[in-house]
Amino acid sequence: MKEVAQLLNEMRASSVIIDYALFGAAAQMRYTEPVATLDADVLVALPSPEGLDVLTPLYEFCSGKGYSPEGEAVRVGAWPVQFIPVFSPLTRDALEQADTADFEGVPFRVVRADYLAVIALSVGRSKDFTRILALLESGSVSREEIGRLAERYDLSEAWKRFEARFLNE
Repeated sequence: MKEVAQLLNEMRASSVIIDYALFGAAAQMRYTEPVATLDADVLVALPSPEGLDVLTPLYEFCSGKGYSPEGEAVRVGAWPVQFIPVFSPLTRDALEQADTADFEGVPFRVVRADYLAVIALSVGRSKDFTRILALLESGSVSREEIGRLAERYDLSEAWKRFEARFLNE
């Protein structure tokens, strides 16, 4: 993961991306027990988010550094990395509010636990619900924090359904 952090910081320094933050299952591991994941998902803010091939400059940059495309990802060391442009006000704020962690001496931006939970809530797959439960169980985020953030992004009803299904016994 150190190699991924170095590449992302270099992409930002070279203005290929404006900013980044690890999210999804790889980011969850910062807050919970390790989870199985096949790739590292990275939210990116792009200098030119318009057009059909918004990720082309990222792939070209990676290729110039010797990192090869692998399906929808780019292989960076042991990790297939998927670049996901911010796609909603929630993900834009998650990127802006991300914490900077130290990964083996390299700064590495990671989405906060509360935003991970609410992004998972917005997607709503079974594995997303499992992620929310793991984040709550680890104490990385509280029900109140998720509720406040869910309200801010018009996900209050989804949060109430989640609570009724999984938390209110």
